[in-house]
Amino acid sequence: MKVKLRISGRHYDRLRSHLFPSDGKEAVAVALCGRRHGHESHCLSAHDLVLIPHEACAERSAFRVTWPTSLLVPSLQQAMKRQWAVVKIHSHRGHYPQFSEYDDESDLQLFSSVYGWMDSDFPHASAVMLPDGQMIGRVVGPDGRFRPLSLIAVAGDDLNFWHDGPIGQDLPAFTLRHAQAFGKGTTNRLRRLTVAVIGCSGTGSPVVEQLARLGVGRLILVDPDKVEEKNLNRILNATMADALAGRLKVDVAADAVVRMELGTEVVAVRENIVNPGVVRLVAESDVVFGCMDGAEGRNLLNRVATFYCIPYFDVGIRLEADGCGGISQICGSVNYLQPGGSSLLSRKVIIPEDIASEGLRRTDPAAYAEQVIARYIKGVQEDRPAVVSVNMHYASLAVNEFLARLHPFRDDGNDGFAWFGSSLTQARFFQAADGEPCPSLSRHVGRGDTMPPLDMPALSE
Repeated sequence: MKVKLRISGRHYDRLRSHLFPSDGKEAVAVALCGRRHGHESHCLSAHDLVLIPHEACAERSAFRVTWPTSLLVPSLQQAMKRQWAVVKIHSHRGHYPQFSEYDDESDLQLFSSVYGWMDSDFPHASAVMLPDGQMIGRVVGPDGRFRPLSLIAVAGDDLNFWHDGPIGQDLPAFTLRHAQAFGKGTTNRLRRLTVAVIGCSGTGSPVVEQLARLGVGRLILVDPDKVEEKNLNRILNATMADALAGRLKVDVAADAVVRMELGTEVVAVRENIVNPGVVRLVAESDVVFGCMDGAEGRNLLNRVATFYCIPYFDVGIRLEADGCGGISQICGSVNYLQPGGSSLLSRKVIIPEDIASEGLRRTDPAAYAEQVIARYIKGVQEDRPAVVSVNMHYASLAVNEFLARLHPFRDDGNDGFAWFGSSLTQARFFQAADGEPCPSLSRHVGRGDTMPPLDMPALSE
């Protein structure tokens, strides 16, 4: 089974600062990681850091670091209680992208003790950070065997994905122009990523179209709804025959990707995202796109991204009627949510009342209708106006925002674009930085699997 290590941008910045002090000597830290023990991969998500004080190390030089592992006892007690993974991370001061014989000896000694503390054989890992910030890593098994981590991913202002093994150089012909714009390395990296798209309708279908034609290796598509005649004007690849047959939107999107024959594997999930099995599947993806109107699903995706350290791109559109049969405002935005940053709630993109209202409508439609009549809650809008050209504009903004963080191409840094939107009526673009960490979500970064999932009673099994 593949093992991945995920780190939030904030944790990565702390690690880099600690591991490369100005004295030119190596340093060491330990990450306590939540887990997602999936069907195809085991994901370790950094929840907390133990920065081993430089002065506490028995030896520090430009080539090695030794430290008293007794400093880890309190952390090992926590890890044992919560089944967390222990990941040792140290620096190499020169560009030496491999583990040394001394590293082998040190890791075997440390992790034999770590496994002795634990009640399971779930994997733990060791990683090295190089001076340019790149990371390499390996699993240290209970039998003392080493094998490479399949992926180390950092979800910060920029997105970094370091895969095991060299990036291939031979590109399919259809990706060559993408490579000219975004670099051969980025194009090859896309072919090794799994991307989840939640919602396959107005904005979701053009997002899927772009990701497949960019050459993303695997797509997980989630949507429980059927194609209807009223939404044929905004779902790419949908036909009147699909509407008359009541085909699911996710099946139409998946079939379109298969027909392209561009090598993208696709998984069609015919369920609502508010489902523990779907949450677990999405948590194994490397990137998430949210293409939904509802507050409940968007809030849940924000929690998935936080608990499992996954970058999340949320697409939202608003069309305001002028009361005279026309439109007074056409606007929309892409919210980039990184684990440990602000959230859709703290940015007030969604509000708790709407989350509760949509949850009640899903679980008890009769009670929802009664409360709407009694004016206890606000009615959820059933059919939102949509225009295919508007949807495609904002879907394109979302995919380009992803590419900008994978292969920074803007004159300004990505830190100023946590929110990026436009008003088509005013012909203006807007942007904003991330802001303060969300007070309700930041403590959950990297917790991984919990009971119930995401600490949400609605996902109890």
